[in-house]
Amino acid sequence: MSQFKDQHAAALRYSSDLSSGAPVVVASGMGYTAQKIIDIAMDNHIPVYQDDTLATLLSQLAAGSEIPPELYQAVADLYLYFLNYGQEEKKEKPAQPRRLEGGAPEAALPEAQEPPREEPREKI
Repeated sequence: MSQFKDQHAAALRYSSDLSSGAPVVVASGMGYTAQKIIDIAMDNHIPVYQDDTLATLLSQLAAGSEIPPELYQAVADLYLYFLNYGQEEKKEKPAQPRRLEGGAPEAALPEAQEPPREEPREKI
């Protein structure tokens, strides 16, 4: 058994230049792949935030996919947290974003999508 088997991670990109304005999944995975995503982010000083429910949902999306509308608020809260966290003139840390509790929002992922399976992927 892998020590990373229950780990999920996703890397997101947001740009106001995107046609829909929705964040896009740059990388996603579980297990060892999730740990590599986290390691690469940390090595490049990219903020990492732990939310197991959100990470599980996002890790099921393929790279290049826009996040579904049901996750807009959770991801927007996360982006605002990181934007506010970086402001040095603030004297206190910003409030943590709300974590998704009690499972995912209904229809957070398309119904046709199957649960993730550990499959070999390209090296990152």
